[in-house]
Amino acid sequence: MSTSLIREADVSPHKATNVTQSPRSRRRFSALGHKRVLLGLAVVLAVHLSACGTASQPATPAGAGNSPGGAAITVLAAASLTEAFSQIGKDFEAKNPGTTVTFSFGSSATLATQVVQGAPADVFAAASPATMKIVSDASAAEPPMNFASNTLEIAVLNDNPHKIVGLQDFADDGKRIALCAPQVPCGAAAVKVFTAAKITPKPDTLEQDVKATLQKVASDEVDAALVYQTDIIAAGDQVDGIKFAEAQQAINTYPIAVLKSSQNSAEAKAFVDYVLSLEGQAVLRKAGFANPDP
Repeated sequence: MSTSLIREADVSPHKATNVTQSPRSRRRFSALGHKRVLLGLAVVLAVHLSACGTASQPATPAGAGNSPGGAAITVLAAASLTEAFSQIGKDFEAKNPGTTVTFSFGSSATLATQVVQGAPADVFAAASPATMKIVSDASAAEPPMNFASNTLEIAVLNDNPHKIVGLQDFADDGKRIALCAPQVPCGAAAVKVFTAAKITPKPDTLEQDVKATLQKVASDEVDAALVYQTDIIAAGDQVDGIKFAEAQQAINTYPIAVLKSSQNSAEAKAFVDYVLSLEGQAVLRKAGFANPDP
């Protein structure tokens, strides 16, 4: 259009007035000029639309082809897995760009109930086969796989200021004692060890998960508690652990499964596979978990 405008401007009024045209010629010239204008407008409009179409195409992010789908998965996991699974989740996301993992940690028994009641989630990792069975019996999970095991220890405040010597102190009225509630895995394991030791414990508090139980020791609200050895390791220099022989009779095996309600089952399975992989198992070993029982 700019070229046409320049040509029109170059035509002087003097030359225009010297042109003699018949009415018929004038009609032909007018029609030809009209067609040229329409053609010019059509070309400009086509170029404009082409430019708009090009601009509207979204750019493809670099590396997008490596993403397994850009899905977000939710993992319900036993409280004792907090530190290890948080690290595994970060590692998994790094190896699978575009996938995010959200965790909900808590009592295995509580989480199992939530799954059965329809809580939206993709993976369930329990601290005992008994709590996984709640989910399996409700046909809410794929067949589970065992991925780790854990053992109880006596947790005391750093340097053991209350002079706890062993499991027998849990029957002493003069000691402040915390245990997991018997319906949760760490509590069920505690029942087994006290039965094996023929000791009747006298707890001052029963907590709903192992982290809450350990916190009672860390805050010096109790003198001792029974928790997993992994939780004592995770607490660092806040607490010390005391081993006892009967713990070997109550080793907890940890199963993991993809939930049937998962909306992202491919990514959920990939996460389970990663937990079972050499990389995932290395993180668990560093946290103090042992190989699962056969």
